[in-house]
Amino acid sequence: MISSMTMRNLSVSCCMAAMLATCSRTAETQMSKIDFTRQLSSYDVVWNEPGTGSADSMPLGNGDIGLNVWTEPNGDLLFYIGKTDAWSEHPRAETGLMKVGLVRVSISPNPYVVSKPLIQTLKLHEAEIEVQEAKTSLRIWVDANRPVIHIEMNSDQPLKMKAELTPWYTEADKIGLPTVLQGQKDQVAWFHHNGRGSDPEVLNWTVGAVMKGNGLVNANAMTLESAQAAPAQVLSIYPFSASEPDPNDWLPQAEKAAALTDGVKLKKAFDAHVAWWDQFWHRSWIFLSGGADAAEVTRGYVLQRFVTACAGRGNYPVKFNGSLFVVDNPAETSNPSKNPAHPVSANYRAWGGQYWFQNTRAMYWPRLMAGDFDEMSPLFKMYAQEIKQNAPSVKEFYGHSGSYIAETAAFYATIQNLKLKPIGKFTDYYFTPVLELSMMMLDYYDYTGDKTFARQTLVPVATAGLMFFDQHFPHDAQGKLVLDPDNSIEMYWMAHNPAPDIAGLHAILPRLLALPDGFVDEATRNDWKRLSGELPDLPQGMVKGMKVLLPYEGEQTMKLGNSENPELYAVYPFRLYGLGRPDLDVALNTWKARQFKGSGCWVQDPIQAAMLGLADEAQKDVTFDLTRKDPRLKFPAFWERGHDYMPDEDNGGNGENGLQEMLMQTNGQKISLLPAWPSNWNAEFKLHAPYETTVEGRIVKGKLVDLKVTPETRKSDVRIEGKTSD
Repeated sequence: MISSMTMRNLSVSCCMAAMLATCSRTAETQMSKIDFTRQLSSYDVVWNEPGTGSADSMPLGNGDIGLNVWTEPNGDLLFYIGKTDAWSEHPRAETGLMKVGLVRVSISPNPYVVSKPLIQTLKLHEAEIEVQEAKTSLRIWVDANRPVIHIEMNSDQPLKMKAELTPWYTEADKIGLPTVLQGQKDQVAWFHHNGRGSDPEVLNWTVGAVMKGNGLVNANAMTLESAQAAPAQVLSIYPFSASEPDPNDWLPQAEKAAALTDGVKLKKAFDAHVAWWDQFWHRSWIFLSGGADAAEVTRGYVLQRFVTACAGRGNYPVKFNGSLFVVDNPAETSNPSKNPAHPVSANYRAWGGQYWFQNTRAMYWPRLMAGDFDEMSPLFKMYAQEIKQNAPSVKEFYGHSGSYIAETAAFYATIQNLKLKPIGKFTDYYFTPVLELSMMMLDYYDYTGDKTFARQTLVPVATAGLMFFDQHFPHDAQGKLVLDPDNSIEMYWMAHNPAPDIAGLHAILPRLLALPDGFVDEATRNDWKRLSGELPDLPQGMVKGMKVLLPYEGEQTMKLGNSENPELYAVYPFRLYGLGRPDLDVALNTWKARQFKGSGCWVQDPIQAAMLGLADEAQKDVTFDLTRKDPRLKFPAFWERGHDYMPDEDNGGNGENGLQEMLMQTNGQKISLLPAWPSNWNAEFKLHAPYETTVEGRIVKGKLVDLKVTPETRKSDVRIEGKTSD
């Protein structure tokens, strides 16, 4: 049951005093390891009261396995287990990505139900949650290097542990009940098998876990308990997924995988786990101080980056509508004006298990400046496979080559035959994603210099996308490409020469042509050169006496399909306009004339304001995004659902992206610092830039000090837009 904020007195402490002391500590260029860990740990989340349900949970994870962890008033520890590939029978449905299980851990005699407070702490540097009362503690961590969850109990007295697999489905979930294996010795094992009636793409997919620990024996098929009391106990859970036509084959495979993990001593595994997270945190950082909301914005940025890392290295990308961290919701409604509220379990997420590219991209653009390149791999892998799988359908439906990805699709792709939908709506004629994906892949190559990725992933994806546009659309009498019918994202359906796709084509073709020799064959390069000369211009017009970009070409009378500003795609994500680029005045006029203003969820204002140098507006919008906690959820970076579902990942991703763009923007070799930085925020930062570059420094009272650029040869490419020290 989710209780309201007025019904509970929760304590969320992030050590604000330590945050506000950021820039007074040291004038050194690089923080020492001790100083950095102290700085990061000031954003640990500390609660001194138990919760009442999963809405009062903390997130934890290793990139593939994600937990919602909370304690209850009786002292029990509970956690939902999520996994990036825990697909149910119908992946597109609201329960398409389900929980693997719900586990309850009890200690007896119960040391937590006493007069002294129970302290639950998310320790960011170590990526662990500690629940402590007096001299008894539980440490929960998901191994960063192996597929296993550990719960370590330590006490000054002998205690017993009990671990129960707790039912986590409701009838409303409309997914098959899990199988709990009977007759197990010293372990609990369960799985969910997609059998007859499942979507064919997930038929036989089997997801479950094995739970065991030395000294733990079966009380029944769903419960383990200590054979005798001891001051220390370790419970380990091994989630495992595989395609198994015969579900009886799942357990031997799961046990084999668990045995590989069991071969590593716990302390060695934990030290390696902490080492992984230590290098993660040292990749990049932004710590703010001074001015309104600086500490809160920093907390939002740090925690959002952590939440993404907890779910960002699995077999599939992060889900925008809750990631792995959806919770039980007693009053869900996707459309309050039409549908009555109804309770749903933590298996549910509004907008289902499909990926929506425009929503999914929000968590991935910030990974570039953060240096979290490993987290981008699942996104690129899934969409590259979709491009490949969709090519035969393009050939069948339209009789030409090339491919694209649907704006909305399950992980296994599929596109529809638009000849059967002469009046398209919403995402029907929405071809932009393959262009933005190509833009992101080009950036990834510029940042990492990964030539193998460029040859094997970037070039095939971009080539297929450009081939689709080139062959799918007609040319006019002057030989120019005519994009019609083609959506201007979801805003205008079946438009004529929509701005987002024209901007995307203009943005990626010159960059593809600039790739080194040998990346593509000469025939493909010649096709790109020809297509470059056939692109229509971005639509422009006059609004209130100002020259502006338009969302599509022609008379601006089309009916609105959503609440977005497609004309500003030329700023973000395609960067044709902005600071240091031609015709900034046109972009600023377009910004002023835009129909929809605001921030939160998937709204792009925080990023576009920063890219246009609008420091005050960017600060306001980024602050909104990175402080917009859902009032029904206790964790400070579980964002309000907005248009999607809580915890909303778009909200945090766009906040990250906007804050980074306020600090640094790049254009080819050029690096611009403080392009949209407010005078009342100080900062310590380290960010990544193209060409395997990092930029580190401090901002104190509007001045940039202690600048460090690695490699030093790139320092000549840096331009300071704000004030600098003498």
